[in-house]
Parts: sequence; structure tokens; C-alpha cells
Amino acid sequence: MKIRIAGTVWVCSIFMIHRFKPGIFVLMIAGLLTSCEYFKTTNPTGEPVARVGDEYLYKTDVEELVVPGMSAEDSTLVVSSFITRWATQKLLMKGAKLNIPVEEQQRLEDLVAQYKSDLYAQAYKDALVARNMDSTVTDAEAKAFYDNNPGNFKLNEELLKLRYIHLSENDYNIETIKSRFIRFNKEDRRYLDSVAVQFKAHYLNDSTWIRLDKVVATIPAVNLENSDRVLNKTDFIQLRDSLGLYLIAVNDRLKRNQEAPLEYVKPTVKQILLNRRKLELIKDLEKNITKDAIKNKQFEVYN
Repeated sequence: MKIRIAGTVWVCSIFMIHRFKPGIFVLMIAGLLTSCEYFKTTNPTGEPVARVGDEYLYKTDVEELVVPGMSAEDSTLVVSSFITRWATQKLLMKGAKLNIPVEEQQRLEDLVAQYKSDLYAQAYKDALVARNMDSTVTDAEAKAFYDNNPGNFKLNEELLKLRYIHLSENDYNIETIKSRFIRFNKEDRRYLDSVAVQFKAHYLNDSTWIRLDKVVATIPAVNLENSDRVLNKTDFIQLRDSLGLYLIAVNDRLKRNQEAPLEYVKPTVKQILLNRRKLELIKDLEKNITKDAIKNKQFEVYN
């Protein structure tokens, strides 16, 4: 079997990093008992570069490690590190077979076999789900689920609907900008968009919920200490600091633990519905595959 370099490095690195965590040690030994198959050599003949017992690593197995443009020093380091990992895995495997009781080895082999079976089964189910599941969730479906589950969507953070503009104190048309910002009809918005290049910063989408922490991070004159006073629901407020003038209008504000608005949690609601749909489809697939096997006499239970 041709060696799989990337997979080898990753798998064996995981084993080494987690060698002392509960449960991971069993997986490590299980991996060793399967001979760390990623380290199997390409062929039984050729020019060997390393040996552990009667097992050889050949030149053809490490050639793919050296990529075009790699310096001589880097290629030597990469190949040397790979050979060391290969030898370490082989030696650990031999030590495991010599020192772990046969009963424990069998238990680990059973774990490896079960893990392999679970991986294949999950990959097959995922493929069937991808082919058969409708991944479209309409806004109407999301709203129905949201309405039927009152109290299930509480805010973990404060939200605001607001607009703001950060100006320099010497902007020549501050009063015009201020009046249009306060009135903010369609024509005013078009005007503000047209002159936005002169603003230090701005956010005019006041129909969308935004997190308080993001507002605090964006507007220098606002912080968590003064946010309750400054960012109350209001038509207009202006602040000054050494960086300039801030025009702020807060349309709405929701506190932590209040009911989250549908438009804010809609992506979460749709993902919940997709997950439920997936689970139901998997349940049906498992039921049908068993029924078909019984019908085709591929599955029998003996009393």
C-alpha cells in the first residue's frame, strides 16, 4: 500500500500530543495494534533508508516528502523527522505486542474494528443524507418553529438597532450632515451615502440588530460603563472626544435574557430545523435499510 504522508504525520502527532489524557491512551495503543498502516511501505524491494527488525522503509516511501523549491537543509530535516516517527511507531508496536496481555490486545482490536465500522457507517449515512435531504428551510418554517417555542430563544448579549457617524470637528458641512442624520428619510440616506467618504467611520443600517460589545469596540466614545446612559433608545445624541464628533441615534435596544428577535436568531432556528430533519432522515434510512435486508433475506434473526 502506498504511504500516505499527510495522514501519517497528523495521526501520529495526535497520539503523541495526547498520550497522557484519559481514553486517548487506549486509542493510541489501538492505533499501534493496527500497525499504524499509514507507515506501510510502498513495495517490498528497492533501496532501503531505514530498518526496524525485519521491516524496512524504502527510498520510494520518502521521495514524496521532498517538494520542489525545498532547500537541502529543509528536505533533510523533513525526511529525518519522518524516519524517526516511522521507527518510533514500529518500536512502540513491537513493544505493545510483547508487553500487553493477549486478552487486552484482543479488546483493543475489537475497539479498532468497532471504530472502523462506525466510521464507514457514518460516512455512508452522511452521503445518503447529502443526496436525499432537502437543505432548504423557508422563512415561514423558521417563523413557525420560533412562534411554537416561546421562551426558548433568550439573548446572551445586549442588542441595539442604531446608526452613527464619526466626523472630524473641522468638517465644513457638519450642520447639514447632522440635520439629515436626525431626519434620515430616503433622500437623507442617499445624501449621507454620497458624502460618506469624508466620514472617519459610519454605520447607517439601523434596521439590523448589532451586539453591544461590537458597538463599544467600534465607537471610541462609548464604553461598557457609559453605554446604559449613552445608548438608550433615543432619536439623537452627539458626543465629543479628542478624536472628533459622534452622531448616534438608537432605534431600539434589548437587554440580556430578553426574548431574542426572530431576525437575529433566524440562522440558529434554521440550523436547528436542518439538524432535526437530518436526524429524522437518518432514522428512516436505518429503518428502511434493515427492512430491505430482511425482505432480501440478507438479515435474519434466529430464535
